[in-house]
Amino acid sequence: MTFLDILAQLAQGISYTVLVTLVCSLTGLAVGLTLSSLRRLNIAWLTTLIDCYTYIFRGVPVLVLLFMVYFGLPGVGFKVPPLIAMALSLGLVASAYLAEVFRGAFNSVDPAEVVAAQAMGMTRIQVLRFIELPQMLRFSVPGMVNEFTSVLKYSPFAYTVGIPEITKQAMTLTSTTLRGIEVYLAVGILYFLIYRICLLGVQILTQRFQIPGMTPA
Repeated sequence: MTFLDILAQLAQGISYTVLVTLVCSLTGLAVGLTLSSLRRLNIAWLTTLIDCYTYIFRGVPVLVLLFMVYFGLPGVGFKVPPLIAMALSLGLVASAYLAEVFRGAFNSVDPAEVVAAQAMGMTRIQVLRFIELPQMLRFSVPGMVNEFTSVLKYSPFAYTVGIPEITKQAMTLTSTTLRGIEVYLAVGILYFLIYRICLLGVQILTQRFQIPGMTPA
């Protein structure tokens, strides 16, 4: 078996790797954006709850949380499909980090714009929706890219719940060929290619929605 043959075998798991990364990234984005937006409303008890959420989920290891969801919940009568288990573990951990990214980006919005919008009669929700959110999302692109990259790197944990992504294919291939160095070198190459393709897509989006007069760092 040549190195190209090894790459071809491993490529069978790419679709699952991309699927896991997308599902967990979208979960993290949706939850993190919701949490940071609610926190921006400055409701004391809600802010406390959100701070507790981000504190806890940033401190729990992804693999431990995944095992709690996938292997623990069936013990109390809730059987969770593998992909949903990944979303409820890796996705929620990502949401905690993204919520902090968004919080920092919100703080970068000029307070004078908020005051001016409120002086014009806009409600707090309208200010958040039309003034703060569009700018915040642009400011937070570098942080989002960093977190999505982390999600991709954590996606191999999916093999522990039976999802046949690249790492699962690599383990099977290593056991049959006994060529571990070549197999895992190919795994690294495939993950790097996925990362570069995702990064290219983000760069295109960044250029498309770049704030006029501002250059990317």
